[in-house]
Amino acid sequence: MDELGAGIAQSRRTVALIKSAAVAERERVSRLFAEAAAVLQGFQAEVLSFIDEGEATMLGRSQGDLQRQEGQRSRLSQARRNLGQVPEADSVSFLQELLELRLALEEGCGPGPGPPRELSFTKSSQAVQVVRDGLASACTSQWEQLQGLGSDEDELQKPGTEADAESQDPESTNSLESEAPRDYFLKFAYIVDLDSDTADKFLQLFGTKGVKRVLCPINYPESPTRFTHCEQVLGEGALDRGTYYWEVEIIEGWVSVGVMAEDFSPQEPYDRGRLGRNAHSCCLQWNGRSFSVWFHGLELLLPHPFSPTIGICLEYADRTLAFYAVRDGKMSLLRRLKTSRARRSGTPASPVDPFQSRLDSHFAGLFTHRLKPAFFLESVDAHLQIGPLKKSCISVLKRR
Repeated sequence: MDELGAGIAQSRRTVALIKSAAVAERERVSRLFAEAAAVLQGFQAEVLSFIDEGEATMLGRSQGDLQRQEGQRSRLSQARRNLGQVPEADSVSFLQELLELRLALEEGCGPGPGPPRELSFTKSSQAVQVVRDGLASACTSQWEQLQGLGSDEDELQKPGTEADAESQDPESTNSLESEAPRDYFLKFAYIVDLDSDTADKFLQLFGTKGVKRVLCPINYPESPTRFTHCEQVLGEGALDRGTYYWEVEIIEGWVSVGVMAEDFSPQEPYDRGRLGRNAHSCCLQWNGRSFSVWFHGLELLLPHPFSPTIGICLEYADRTLAFYAVRDGKMSLLRRLKTSRARRSGTPASPVDPFQSRLDSHFAGLFTHRLKPAFFLESVDAHLQIGPLKKSCISVLKRR
């Protein structure tokens, strides 16, 4: 009886502890949700204020021009009526009214200004879409992680450890450590030329190696391969076997670099057409604060500091895409994307890492397509350059 009483007391303490912990956790979660809602409301107010200010500024100019033109038209009509009422014999009055008509014609002559080439505030929806997509992705990722933690806490593991640990091909870059000499990758160098027929109208190309996002649209010729809703451009040629390596210099702004299936429709809407937001592309993104990788609408944040030179290595044999920071002739691995060993052996993927689970489910399908180097310039000041690769160090591989 004493032992049973002690057990009951212990159970009661456990129940009380669980209840008090749940109450405290609910209070913390409610407070954090309220803070997040306040942040979103603040952002909403700022964006709506930005739209109002942009509208007021542009309307002020346009309405001022309209009033000026209407006033000129009224004066011209009055001068013409006055001229028609002058007696034919009164030449002096006729000349005076004719002079008034001429002055009215000369005042503000010429057509008024045309409509602006771009309304700056119309980009607000794209900014909000980015926030919405990031929030949805973060909610999905954290919810799946919570479910994984609740189901089996003992199976916790670091994301991507299996995916980064293996190698099937002795020539594969997967066998390299997190740091490797750049010269090793240069033997796989692939010369990327930007395809002007795919460039969005808000992207200005500098030859075939540089691209910058601009505010005013560029009058490119019509092309069925041109992006219409996303500020993206593809490289020429398509990759379908072997190993390829190229580099990108991030000069300014928010930039995403990666690959996209050749047959992906460039007319897809903004939320599905961007790099990494669909199953037909993946990318590394620099958002001004941190690096992250995107695939099929999921984002994985990376802890690495900014590096202006990014190396991209695509391996068809291993169905792998790797991103590197290039510094002083050394390659530091940012992230290698591939299906995990457990997935290939038929073992279900761990629910703890939703990004790797998404890779395991869909990433291999990306390699059933011919792929192209792809670039997304997200911010209005974004600017990147292909290269630099020393021509004396590389052999240009034409893989068709």
